[in-house]
Amino acid sequence: MRRNGVFARLALVLVATTALAACSSNKSPSTTTDATTAPKCGAGTGQKATGEPIKLGAIATKQPGTDFTDIPNMAKAFFDCVNDNGGINGRPIQYLIETEQTDPGQVASLAKKLVESDKVLGIVGNTSIIECAVNHSYYEQQGFYIIDSGIAPECYSTSNSAPVNMGPRYSVDGATQYLIRQGVKKLVLDQSNVPGTGYIEGGFLLIAQAAGIPTESLKDNVPIQDANSVALKAVQAAGQGGGVVLNFTPPEALKILQAAQQQGLQDRVKWACSTPCNTDFLANALGPQWNGKLGVNAELNLTTAAGPDSELYRAVQKRYAPNVALGSFSQMGFVEASIAVKALMSVSGDFTVQSVNNAIKNIKDFKTDILCKPWYYGTAPLHLPNNTDRTVVPQDGKMVEKEGCFAISDVDPAIAQVRRIEASS
Repeated sequence: MRRNGVFARLALVLVATTALAACSSNKSPSTTTDATTAPKCGAGTGQKATGEPIKLGAIATKQPGTDFTDIPNMAKAFFDCVNDNGGINGRPIQYLIETEQTDPGQVASLAKKLVESDKVLGIVGNTSIIECAVNHSYYEQQGFYIIDSGIAPECYSTSNSAPVNMGPRYSVDGATQYLIRQGVKKLVLDQSNVPGTGYIEGGFLLIAQAAGIPTESLKDNVPIQDANSVALKAVQAAGQGGGVVLNFTPPEALKILQAAQQQGLQDRVKWACSTPCNTDFLANALGPQWNGKLGVNAELNLTTAAGPDSELYRAVQKRYAPNVALGSFSQMGFVEASIAVKALMSVSGDFTVQSVNNAIKNIKDFKTDILCKPWYYGTAPLHLPNNTDRTVVPQDGKMVEKEGCFAISDVDPAIAQVRRIEASS
């Protein structure tokens, strides 16, 4: 991508910071026993790996107000667990995490540092506001297939990026579908007032139009200064029997929802939110007055879910990353690292950039109870493997599942294209 092209896309992708503030028989072996037993990851030998390290890298945004480092930090925790259980054929994984501050030059230089100076063999866990926009062409040239958490549109629309999440546009799609199932008569989307909201709004408009439901789109400056007026404006726009979709970070969404409650507006309309609201922090702050009244699109399972991967995720977090919060961020990092370990364990012969990235690209039918359906990579012009998810609601200070897994609407063109690719694979 030319430098001027990168800058032209930055306004578009900055809005997507809200996307993350808020996954078998085909996996590498991993089991746990009980709370007092060290978790078993990878080969599960219980022996420390001591051979020559296999280097992997990641780039994450870390700046005031936006910190995505829980994702690679949790990936590192899983790699540390693998290293304590025999590593990859006796070799430990060395994981290099770089942080950036939404500076295109910095982001580009960090990718080159990891690839050309540090000599990493794979890139796993990238989570950045602009990284996909800046670096996807470079990775394509270098033969790297990235396992990431998508934010920028390029994370979902290019050949060498396959996220474990679905990002803000498609999460808003899912929240919109939930409100349509609730029988709303009008749909209102309210987002932070930054350039590029039109990208996220696009799917919302298409899905509402297909359902024959009128829409209105609102934007509010953040941080929100007058939450009362924001809440009232959204409710008035939706009208009696309408629904409101929020696409904000958890603290900003909480301001709006608490203001709605203070004004007695929480029952005037139906409420929904994109994935960032999927956090017990928000459920606890809202209290029982909001029980069952906020449908949140959830791209990953509940952190309290049963299942072997969910149990292992909690055990690894407790032992190796106690300062990393249980939530969507750390779930993404755990899943990304699990996929990478499966790929590494499939490599026969030397570990090289080519062999590691071929193994990553060849991952398919990766089953985990943290995601609704198996994750895959493969050869395709775009990747959106996570396109089926849940709805959760607050209940007595916790998020609980209201709707099981459902497909994001293929009225959105990229979803339709991905479904065609899946059907032909």
